[in-house]
Amino acid sequence: MQKTHLASLLQALKNLKSPETGTLYKIPCIWSGKDTGTEQVNPATYFSHIIETILNNQENPAPKPTDGDWRTGAVVYNLFIRLATAFDHNGDGSIGTEPLPCGFRETGTLLKAIALLPYIKNLGANTIYLLPLTEIGAKSRKGSLGSPYAVKNPRKLDPLLDEPALDLSAEFLLKAFVEAAHLLDMHVVLEFVFRTTSMDSSWIKEHPEWFYWLKDNEQTRNYGPPHFDQDTLNRIYEVVDHHEMHNLPAPPQEYRDQFVAQPVTIQKEDDTLQGTTPDGTVCRIASAFSDWPPDDQQPAWSDVTYLKMHTHEAFNYIAYNTIRMYDSALDDPATFNTSLWNEITDIIPSYQEEYQIDGAMIDMGHALPTLLKQTIVRKAREKRADFAFWDENFNPTPEIRAEGFNAVFGSLPFVVHDIVFIRGLLNHLNKTGIALPFFGTGENHNTPRVCFRYPRQEAGRNHSMFIFTLSAILPTIPFLQSGMELCEWYPINLGLNFNDSDRALYPPEKLPLFSALSFDWESSNGLKPLNSYIRKILAIRARYLDLVLSGETGSMTIPYTSEPELFAVMRTAGSQTLLFVGNSNTSDNRDGFLEFSTENGSLFDLISEQSWPIKGHRLELSCKPGQCMLFELPVEL
Repeated sequence: MQKTHLASLLQALKNLKSPETGTLYKIPCIWSGKDTGTEQVNPATYFSHIIETILNNQENPAPKPTDGDWRTGAVVYNLFIRLATAFDHNGDGSIGTEPLPCGFRETGTLLKAIALLPYIKNLGANTIYLLPLTEIGAKSRKGSLGSPYAVKNPRKLDPLLDEPALDLSAEFLLKAFVEAAHLLDMHVVLEFVFRTTSMDSSWIKEHPEWFYWLKDNEQTRNYGPPHFDQDTLNRIYEVVDHHEMHNLPAPPQEYRDQFVAQPVTIQKEDDTLQGTTPDGTVCRIASAFSDWPPDDQQPAWSDVTYLKMHTHEAFNYIAYNTIRMYDSALDDPATFNTSLWNEITDIIPSYQEEYQIDGAMIDMGHALPTLLKQTIVRKAREKRADFAFWDENFNPTPEIRAEGFNAVFGSLPFVVHDIVFIRGLLNHLNKTGIALPFFGTGENHNTPRVCFRYPRQEAGRNHSMFIFTLSAILPTIPFLQSGMELCEWYPINLGLNFNDSDRALYPPEKLPLFSALSFDWESSNGLKPLNSYIRKILAIRARYLDLVLSGETGSMTIPYTSEPELFAVMRTAGSQTLLFVGNSNTSDNRDGFLEFSTENGSLFDLISEQSWPIKGHRLELSCKPGQCMLFELPVEL
């Protein structure tokens, strides 16, 4: 067998003969496909056994389809490694940020992510979507570990993802991780951050022209987003809604005057980089904020800064019209920050070459210039035609498809909690058709967890079942936010749809995006995990994949149900029809009926594997909280 990084990792584990590797090291039983609880293991032996099993898959690989595109049938497990594979291995009640005496970490690592791959595959997922793994900046760092989006160097990995006991770099372990995923017939999609960097980016010293600089004086001490009066806000919304991007309203002159123009010279003062303009003005990097809507109330993004995509002297400031809703004056190629664009477009090809990744999610892709995005996609596809691209965009439009993207995040997490909004979205998509898939999920790392919305955790579990089943029969990419199967409720980040009370309760020190925390792998929050249910729904979906993925107009209709909280969707393609009915009430049973042209008959529920009679043209149903049913309808119905 060829010597691979995974095989070398196995050898490194077997070489660990120190008695210390046999000290207390607990793992969750669920990682090994058992019930909840924990078991004590020798970490070297435990990880060796899993890697040997994965390597044996190379000897007896599963048959692979001879046609089709892997991207079409993707089922995604979204993995924030530092959180999802963290565990209190020594049982002291906390997640330590320093390695244990045995040299293994309690925070999440790439080794533990490899060990989790068989668990993820057993759920029914075939694609791993990794949040950023890159080196994290130290300046203005949030929490105990910092945000993975505060990227210091996009070409280096976070060293905290290694295991000191092995003396192998995070870069080595990522290569082993991708190898392991491929041996299990899984694909790996990595998220890239191209719109922002950390406040101490490794690019600053050599390329100050890639950044926005503020005068470092008393007037800029309280620097923050620009303020627009109500009339200006109304005008901004009006022109953007009409795609009239010429002469977009600019921030007040007072705000723009805080920024300095290039060239900026860099000096090192007390181990920090400081900028100076030709006239001697001292300046500093301008931190970031949410630029859209222009009156967004999100907390400042104090640990990151925006990259300066254009050199136009009239747009030497951070605002919505330089960061996302670009003024048409910036369409001129003479304004492109060409050296920065060239650096950015080379990053994904370098990861393809180094790590053999299968796809990319572009963080804030909607805030990159269109031509830059197109170039990123083109250069990656030159290396591999089936390389996947996902866009962090809410609308699955033909324009995004034309840019080369295969899927978008979509708006489902923002409407799926209210059937009135779901109905509106699906009716709209049924009329317009769906240009490309969106993620089938009720949560991601920036939104509230589904269970976060429910004081009674059982109600959250019921709603998770409803959302997942509904999403699985829509033209989506099924998206399992890690921990969803455990009914996790604790937020990862407070990016979208949170309020001031939430922000007071969960500062960065208490949020997993910035600090050392873990999921409740041990007891699944006192609830029955959803693993077996997820497997069943995904197996049903796979049998009807062509029907489910149909995005044609008229392929998705909403039948009348006598009970408003019983929500029904009918999917039709060719001669096949699939009917979903689910109880959107998370606490109470709901009874109701649907009407059919056939007077008498029966329908078979693919989930419960029970038959339901049609009598007098009616299908009478009784659903428990969150319960869903899926019926394949005969042609005569």
